[in-house]
Amino acid sequence: GYWTHCGWNSVIEGIFSGVPFLTFPIAMDQPMISKIIVEDWKIGWRVKKDDKLDTLVTREEIVELIRKFMDLDSDLGSDLRKKAKKLQLLCQDAIKKGGSSETNINAFLKNILESGLAHEGSNGSNEESNGLQAHVAINNFN
Repeated sequence: GYWTHCGWNSVIEGIFSGVPFLTFPIAMDQPMISKIIVEDWKIGWRVKKDDKLDTLVTREEIVELIRKFMDLDSDLGSDLRKKAKKLQLLCQDAIKKGGSSETNINAFLKNILESGLAHEGSNGSNEESNGLQAHVAINNFN
């Protein structure tokens, strides 16, 4: 399992690892990301019962939660792990050759090339090297 404050990069790393989460959001978008992990994806549990900054969790509460969370014989834990592995496989498919990551970055770079922005230099001049660099970036990615 993975104890996380629900920062987006940490969540992505946990998903790619295929592990369930114990969420402990602190501020900004973290409570929303915790909600997604716990309620929408159903691959984690909340450590705190609310999102207030001043809410403390006792040592005993943490011990009990981790004990339940790491119980490999528990149906609840088993379900979390299965869903986390399923999400991991979806993410791995996205980064394969021809996956959505490659498709999206290619579409993004193609859009830049076709818009003419790739040919306009930072000083407003028409520098061909920028367009060439974008073209090379697309070809090297494929």
